[in-house]
Amino acid sequence: MTRKKILGSHVKRLLSGVSAHGRRHLSEVETDLVQTTLLLEEAVGKLTSSFMAIHSAVDANQATIDRLLAGQAPTPDESARLNAMSGEIGQHVNTAITSMQFQDMTSQLLDRTLRRVTGLRDFLTTLSEHGADILPESDSDEIVERLGKVSMALAIQSMELRSVLRKSVEQKHLESGDVELF
Repeated sequence: MTRKKILGSHVKRLLSGVSAHGRRHLSEVETDLVQTTLLLEEAVGKLTSSFMAIHSAVDANQATIDRLLAGQAPTPDESARLNAMSGEIGQHVNTAITSMQFQDMTSQLLDRTLRRVTGLRDFLTTLSEHGADILPESDSDEIVERLGKVSMALAIQSMELRSVLRKSVEQKHLESGDVELF
């Protein structure tokens, strides 16, 4: 094989590797951001429902509460409703707290996304640093050697990045058990 073909082969392999690495990580970033959006939408919807339900429970008993504040005794039916309201509000508060646990999962997704973006930036920095050593007057053997080194450095960085990124997002809480998504 001629030196020109060897050089072309190394350049092609390097560029293909950079492109594949970049696309793969950007696809993962996109997936993480979509999952984060879905988690946040679900959590905000549940929080809104919980707070509206709490408001409804209090509002439904407001006349009784006003009567108590005015020093009047509640009827037995009103007393029963007030007692039930406490349990009902407790359930809605528990739902709200569970919804807020999505913050932990979204935080993990955003952290993983940032690590991917940082890894991709480092990957491109390595490419730039190694590429800066290739001078226009470099001969083919030197270019092939430098391209081999940059390909090896990039492959190592890619494997290291993949190994530190978890594939799943987990939520652990004593009251609600463990949840693993994605």
